[in-house]
Amino acid sequence: MLQLVISGLAMGSIYALVALGFLLIYVAVGAINFAQGDMVMLGAFFGVTFATMLGWPLWLAYFLSMLLMLVFGYVFERVAYYPLRDKPFLTVIISTIAVGIILRNLAIQDWAWGPEEFFFGTLVSDVPIEVGDAVILPQHLFIIGITVALLVAQYLFFEKTFLGRKLQATAQDQEAARLMGIKVERMMIITFVMSSFLAAIAGLILAPVLFVSTNMGFHVGVKAFVASIVGGFGSMAGAITGGLFLGLLEVFGAAYISSAYKDAFAVLIMLVVLFVRPQGFFGEKIQEKV
Repeated sequence: MLQLVISGLAMGSIYALVALGFLLIYVAVGAINFAQGDMVMLGAFFGVTFATMLGWPLWLAYFLSMLLMLVFGYVFERVAYYPLRDKPFLTVIISTIAVGIILRNLAIQDWAWGPEEFFFGTLVSDVPIEVGDAVILPQHLFIIGITVALLVAQYLFFEKTFLGRKLQATAQDQEAARLMGIKVERMMIITFVMSSFLAAIAGLILAPVLFVSTNMGFHVGVKAFVASIVGGFGSMAGAITGGLFLGLLEVFGAAYISSAYKDAFAVLIMLVVLFVRPQGFFGEKIQEKV
């Protein structure tokens, strides 16, 4: 039981991090970044390039990968959102889908990383920890610890810093924020860069658990999107709770029902939530007067 709980919380933490990336973009621009999962894949492949292909130290590979993903977040905002900032939100969503498709197709080319899977090392010990009958991977504990640290840091950033409050003001009302002297365009860039950074962290800490491949980000992105819906789209508590809940559901479902239907559990729970509580666990009901 302990082993299943730790494994479920580790995978749920990954979903929660990616779901928070969805949340940042959604709150800021009112659109969903469907390339978020592929950005997870890109961050993992950057790590593979530096650590596995070039043989550089793992800590340096982590640092450079995160640095490159910060740059990618800036480029992504300039290319996929900024030219379309005055267009309907559906146009922005289509733009993010296109970026995700381009990233996957570029990554699978032989001159890039190709279709094969890559191994990526871990910063912690790879020797399993035995607690009674449970066998716990240190990487799972590392994932949970990193996620908790990032959540605390993000909370303190948004609630205790002047920049964080400006980002919240921009997310609530861009026009009012602009009238108050806040540089909205700069806040948008910071939001996309933060989302890209979360994707990089998720990819790097997930890579030692799964083999790095061009499809890893797509599957994680879909699960994170489901977690966002289950938790309540637009809610930070919902993104975290939905991710952890989905991770535990997958692991326990695979252990006690069938591992063949592991990916189906996410879709099933999403359908149940949409029928029973469409706003999700932490979503608010919204009524419109006609």
